[in-house]
Amino acid sequence: MNDFLNALLNWLSDGLVGFSAWQLVIYTLIVTHITIASVTIFLHRSQAHRALDLGPIPSHFFRFWLWMTTGMVTREWVAIHRKHHAKCETEEDPHSPQTRGLKKVMAEGAELYRAEAKNAETIAKYSHGTPNDWVERNVYLKHSAKGILLMLIINVTLFGAIGATIWAIQMAWIPFWAAGVVNGIGHYWGYRNFEAPDASTNLVPWTLIIGGEELHNNHHTYPTSAKFSVKPYEFDIGWVYIRGLEMLGWAKVRKTAPRLSLGEIKPADARTLEALIANRYEVMASYARDLKAACSAELEKIKAEGGRHTERFAQFKLAARWLHRDEERIPAGLQGELANARAASPVIDKLVTMREELRQLWTRTNVSAEQLVVDLQGWCRRAEESGIAELRAFSMRLRSAHA
Repeated sequence: MNDFLNALLNWLSDGLVGFSAWQLVIYTLIVTHITIASVTIFLHRSQAHRALDLGPIPSHFFRFWLWMTTGMVTREWVAIHRKHHAKCETEEDPHSPQTRGLKKVMAEGAELYRAEAKNAETIAKYSHGTPNDWVERNVYLKHSAKGILLMLIINVTLFGAIGATIWAIQMAWIPFWAAGVVNGIGHYWGYRNFEAPDASTNLVPWTLIIGGEELHNNHHTYPTSAKFSVKPYEFDIGWVYIRGLEMLGWAKVRKTAPRLSLGEIKPADARTLEALIANRYEVMASYARDLKAACSAELEKIKAEGGRHTERFAQFKLAARWLHRDEERIPAGLQGELANARAASPVIDKLVTMREELRQLWTRTNVSAEQLVVDLQGWCRRAEESGIAELRAFSMRLRSAHA
């Protein structure tokens, strides 16, 4: 009996493998990272957005792994995420911090997910194309809770009592990082490369922890792109894994973000319009840089005049931060200060006015393509005759673009 009790105590202490503390930490980081990779590659990029096709080997592995480590059902996750994109930042968005508050999304992201998963209308409307084979119906869907129980048994068997702690970390990993950080902070705080029609932001440098999902503004701008990074300083480890799967013949990328191609400067025509609309986010990001540069030039002039602490200096600081944004994204309380900054600088006022005119070229849906080409030609002519160097250079770049 004593031998049995000693053996039991040894097993509870060390499990079957007897890992050291560092080995347990490494194991935990590896298994949680595999879970994140499974979410971003399989659930998010492949299933929800069809950005890539996965072969049967990785697909079945990801489904099995997610069943053991999250208990999430593919069709539920996909439906909820698609609804998030369709209803983003509205009351119908399942988890927007803009409507529900950051604290609630961070603390109760998993609860919001489970509540929406019970909405039969959401599942029916947004889950099309997800797996519906025998394994999905009879194992992953029917016994979703048994997978995480199996994971608990495996961890405790291998590592003893500490295995339950590792299991708890695994169970909290996706609710915290994906449901909380990405869905919460990723729609509340961070930097934006593009003026996407929502509050999405990019977060850095979390890529090894959340698999590239931190590049959330990039993703909301180009949701069907299999690659989330767009800038040289951004790194998407999920894309690295996808490229590795491609080399093995286990994946095929269907789409990545468009890139604006420049060639010979020519009169604006239908191809210029097509390139502008297809690459409108990149075009407007370029325009934003010019507008912010003009605001910075005004700030330097004010500083040179010794006006660093004046009201005018504060107005142009606000202008540099906000005037490149779509008007509906600018807080109402700042409109007066920004109007004063525009009134004090004809150059900046002209840049803002023409930015909105340029945006109208793809927001107006009741105008023919032929008329839009005429409007684009008129915009380029006015830009190049404005006497503003930034506008003239931008117009010439635009006239060199092609789809």
